[in-house]
Amino acid sequence: MKISFANMPERKDDKIFDACGIAGFLNIDGKLESGVKVKRMMSVLKDRENGLGGGYAVYGVWPNLQDLYCIQLLLDDLIAKNNVEEYLKTVVDIIKDEKCPVSNNISPAPIIWRYFIDVSPKMSNPDDFIVDVVMYINSEINGAFCLSSGKNMVVFKGNGWSADIADFYQIERYKGYLWLGHSRFPTNTPGWWGGAHPFNILDYSVVHNGEITSYGTNKRYLEMWGYKCRLLTDTEVVAYLFDLLTRKHRLSKLMACNIVAPPYYDEITRMTNGYQNIFKLLRVNYGSAMLNGPFSILVGCNRPVPSIIGLTDRKKLRPLIAGLSEDQNIVYISSEESAIKHVANGIERIWEPTAGVPVIAELGKGIISVGNQRNLLPMNFQGS
Repeated sequence: MKISFANMPERKDDKIFDACGIAGFLNIDGKLESGVKVKRMMSVLKDRENGLGGGYAVYGVWPNLQDLYCIQLLLDDLIAKNNVEEYLKTVVDIIKDEKCPVSNNISPAPIIWRYFIDVSPKMSNPDDFIVDVVMYINSEINGAFCLSSGKNMVVFKGNGWSADIADFYQIERYKGYLWLGHSRFPTNTPGWWGGAHPFNILDYSVVHNGEITSYGTNKRYLEMWGYKCRLLTDTEVVAYLFDLLTRKHRLSKLMACNIVAPPYYDEITRMTNGYQNIFKLLRVNYGSAMLNGPFSILVGCNRPVPSIIGLTDRKKLRPLIAGLSEDQNIVYISSEESAIKHVANGIERIWEPTAGVPVIAELGKGIISVGNQRNLLPMNFQGS
């Protein structure tokens, strides 16, 4: 793919390896909220950005079109748009398309267009097919890049301060039960529209603070499964790994987290024999999916149940804080406690998850992993 850097600002800062702000929340009862709250969460994280990138993801946003894939694209020009349309018309049914409403507070800016598409009901695996469509657009069509490609969700991102990106996309127009936000202070990767966070494939979106030093190993592993990493940043592999592990390999979200941030072997030796065997097998079979380096991540997904996941590296070299609202209906996760307190009317509890142990909350179920001890089964699991 030929990527346009025409809109990439000149970088004048020194490297700063401890920045990036992440924040998100899930309404357990499914209540839809506009983007105002997540924008306010990001507003107190300004020291964690330098204006080179910001973005948001929202889930539950297309209730009347929730059975259709929504492919939202960054396009350099009308030539790229026409090339994408010509390709899509040959492989999918375009049910609806529209220009994404934007303001004029950022200039120059690419064209942002979205397509609501359907695939043949005779297709054996439509999800895999859409992944192939996204990979083709990103790697083969000049000047085009898929922002998001899931059902009942969408991603907004670009160059700018997080508040400016929110205003550019007018996120107050959109309502969802799950929101993610990111303010970026790029470290080793260029600041360009497609390189901002969140990164997405299908219904999986990731915002990330830190640096994935295992990027090369992870990239080669994903390419074995047909993914093409073309977006010039390490976070891309995290989104693809969660898609691979939970959708393609049908592992639970807890299992996937224990693969990307596995326990050390000395921790495994202190487990019961059954757990020892499971964790050793995971490390042997999925060693190339393990993430190394300092990181904290938030993951949003819509399947099989809409969920938010918060996870850090095994040494917790990047911060992560979780909170539960006073009515126990909203789960907040952020890189800073202040972002949670800034928007919560009342807090039941705020806590620091254990290094490498995920906080997971699901729509309609609440918190299934509080992040205080490593496990393979959700809280209150009732098994035979």
